[in-house]
Amino acid sequence: MTDTRSRLNIGSHDLPVSGGLSRFMAGNWAASPLSASARVPAHAVTPARRARLSARFPGERLVVRAGELKVRTNDCDHRFRPHSAYAWLTGLTGEDQVGHVLVLEPSGPHGHEAVLYLRPRSARADGTEEFYRDRRYGEFWVGRRPDLAEAELLTGIRCAHLDTLGSPPARDAATDTELAAALSELRLVKDAWEVEQLQLAVDHTTAGFEDVVRALPRALAHPRGERWIEGVFGLRARAEGNGTGYETIAASGAHACVLHWIRNDGRLDPGDLLLLDAGVETDTLYTADITRTLPLSGRFSPVQRQVYELVLAAQDAGMAALRPGASFRDFHRAGMRVIAEGLTEWGVLKDPQGDLHRRYTLCSSGHMLGLDVHDCAKARAETYLDGVLEEGQVLTVEPGLYLQPDDETLPVELRGIGVRIEDDLVVTADGARLMSGALPRTVDGIEEWMGALLDSAEG
Repeated sequence: MTDTRSRLNIGSHDLPVSGGLSRFMAGNWAASPLSASARVPAHAVTPARRARLSARFPGERLVVRAGELKVRTNDCDHRFRPHSAYAWLTGLTGEDQVGHVLVLEPSGPHGHEAVLYLRPRSARADGTEEFYRDRRYGEFWVGRRPDLAEAELLTGIRCAHLDTLGSPPARDAATDTELAAALSELRLVKDAWEVEQLQLAVDHTTAGFEDVVRALPRALAHPRGERWIEGVFGLRARAEGNGTGYETIAASGAHACVLHWIRNDGRLDPGDLLLLDAGVETDTLYTADITRTLPLSGRFSPVQRQVYELVLAAQDAGMAALRPGASFRDFHRAGMRVIAEGLTEWGVLKDPQGDLHRRYTLCSSGHMLGLDVHDCAKARAETYLDGVLEEGQVLTVEPGLYLQPDDETLPVELRGIGVRIEDDLVVTADGARLMSGALPRTVDGIEEWMGALLDSAEG
């Protein structure tokens, strides 16, 4: 391998470049600066975020990395998404952030100066071949990068070349658990801009669910209808935002009893339910997380209605428990009491006390939501799972019943039914606001909504 090939990301099958071609490529390019008014959407709120982090670690050098590419197959990488903490602090969310590093350098007795170390746009007139030969970073391969001045305009942060990043002692969020925890905890309460972004994600997700219902006739006719559903939602996610915030779960029939069913390779049966768990991620990387369990025929059967309405009652109880000062776990406990009592009434359990209901519920009933679908996961237990709710937090409430097809503790008619209902809420001064209320939740509401969408699709 030549030195050029080792320095640049050049494939082994690439043709060599002659001196004449190299000289020809170096000249006669028109200027193409970024817009002078360019700013990242979050530029007005990121300084306060960095100041809050600075206050947690006075006098210490802090390193927050965007992350690196990961190989998918041979010379093809997975689509890059910068680390959520990096995006939160810089406002930079694009695929061009590979390898970039934010450093908070101690400045004065208590503060920090933010410096963004990045790989700027490569020059074209100095013999550099990167812009047209480097498959990973070259402008003609993956798109334009800003130069240092443009990056400073975009972010409001002083920028320096990545090659000048030194390695003095520092706290690195990639390895320092205390810094990682602090970054999660600082994101627990969303600012007004973040709530707006999350509402936008919810609104796009609502449109995606409507797309899916309109597409049901074609999905039902396809031998892998679950994938048809996944594809329909994915189109909306890519058209309106960055993509899906997580792998879409399109689980029909007994597949709905698998919590994270993402194979999505099953046929749809009109007599079954479809559990669709999906969320659009905005271009600013905030994601919705919504689940609806829908009758593929458009109408719930009596037993499907029975299971659905128990889960809905549990979700109603969980939502009613949301308010500032309430324990984070209160909404889960409220929902599970309803589930346990319902299972006892059905004769599945002998007693609602204890935890035997967990055979049929399997997991907790919600989580924080934001830049990550399971947001703020590195926060300490005392500030999150064992903490109390605060105004401005955004979370999901998502109880479910997963009645396995081979579970002999269940009546035959209940086996193979999986139901989850999941909504996104923001905690307010006196309770919580349902952000995903545009999607119906009740049996009658879902049947009416599906009927209208299917009628419009046929028309």
